[in-house]
Amino acid sequence: MGQAPRALQPSLSERHFFGAELRRLRERANLSQARLGIMIRFSADLVRRVETADRFPSREFVEACDKALATGGALMRLLPLLDKDRTSNSKPAISSPAGVGLSSVLSDRLAETSGLAEMVARVPFQPGVLDRAALDWLNAAAGPRLSVAGRPGSPDQVDEEDLHSAETALAMFRQLDHTHGAGRVHAQVQRYVEGELNRLLANTPVSEAVGRHLYTLAAGFFELCGYQAVDTGAHGLAQRRYLRALRLTEAADDRLYGSYLLAVNIGHLALHCGHPEPARRMALTAVRGSETQTTPAVAAALHAVVARTHARLGREDDCLTHLDIAERQLARSKPDDEPAWIRYFDAAYLADEIAHCFHDLGRPQHTQRHLGDALTALSPTHVRRLAIDTALLASSLAAAGRIDEACATAREAVDHAARTTSHRCLQRIVEVQADLEPYRCEPEVREFGEYVRHRLPLAAV
Repeated sequence: MGQAPRALQPSLSERHFFGAELRRLRERANLSQARLGIMIRFSADLVRRVETADRFPSREFVEACDKALATGGALMRLLPLLDKDRTSNSKPAISSPAGVGLSSVLSDRLAETSGLAEMVARVPFQPGVLDRAALDWLNAAAGPRLSVAGRPGSPDQVDEEDLHSAETALAMFRQLDHTHGAGRVHAQVQRYVEGELNRLLANTPVSEAVGRHLYTLAAGFFELCGYQAVDTGAHGLAQRRYLRALRLTEAADDRLYGSYLLAVNIGHLALHCGHPEPARRMALTAVRGSETQTTPAVAAALHAVVARTHARLGREDDCLTHLDIAERQLARSKPDDEPAWIRYFDAAYLADEIAHCFHDLGRPQHTQRHLGDALTALSPTHVRRLAIDTALLASSLAAAGRIDEACATAREAVDHAARTTSHRCLQRIVEVQADLEPYRCEPEVREFGEYVRHRLPLAAV
């Protein structure tokens, strides 16, 4: 009796993604591992080990697979991602508890992207351009602005197979980003966008439906690029990428996803940069512009952002009104009826948004209660979110005068943050230290400061 093939998890790493793609293309060609091995003159065991991410393939192996499976070079286009994974795996692990590993990784990241610091300086966040972008989106004519002209069956045309590969890549990048922060992943995402995604966008879709799907998928990549720019502290660059994603949703006539980008991404970015009033306008424009198409989970996410802006502005009644709407909308949501990109927004995620509202309103007990709900349900693979929410809990405990608990919780946040290469995590640890500053003479606070300097020196103040 044949052994069932091992289930693959393409989101674990670039190597796992490549193996899953190789298996998918092999099975599409109706070939066994043994038959493919014969065709490419490599062993069946090597095919198996590459598919299960136990081995890195050579360039010759990849070229032979592309030719045998008639992929048009799809596997070779993934080789730069694989080479990056191979390089990172060949570096010796740093196990120093003193946080030297994080410093080294961040230094390597800045070295790899030598223009990033200059880019941050040259591209500031510009709240003044947001109103025009929101107005253009609100008044955009209905209907996709794309061409499906071209020769039927042309090898350059974009089809569902191309989109499936790109969707799998996007899911992998998102999972890696959640786990490690943007520091490790953003360069790979940028290379994929500049290579494979731009190739797809330059070619003609086989149908209008494929074209719509392509532009929405491209918007997803630029949303992730924007989110990663925020995570590296490049807020102006994030703004540009989010606005590019918004224009792509207009081209696809995807009004619902556009409303999400306008409120949840652009609105949150404005909040993050200290501009709550423009953030409020973006979120309210998104609510208005999607009223006829919205789903319960999307509506809940939009109103949660409106609530966040009112909390930052100190308008408690307005904040609570929109939180109530968000809770009632989410209670109506059925995940199977929601777009795939909003299914993450569940009760735990809303609890996170509510906790941030109460923190800004100066209500520490409410903040702690909702953070408890959020943290309990959070996946352990979402390390960045664990770090940020645990740090917020520590700040809330400090605001309540519970200094011993605040310092113990802050240590947990530091431990989570040390596992990422995330500017946002570092920023939250700095903010915790600022919140504990009034108690700097307490021995627990002094010991926590020493712990940060030892474990996460980049966040030490």
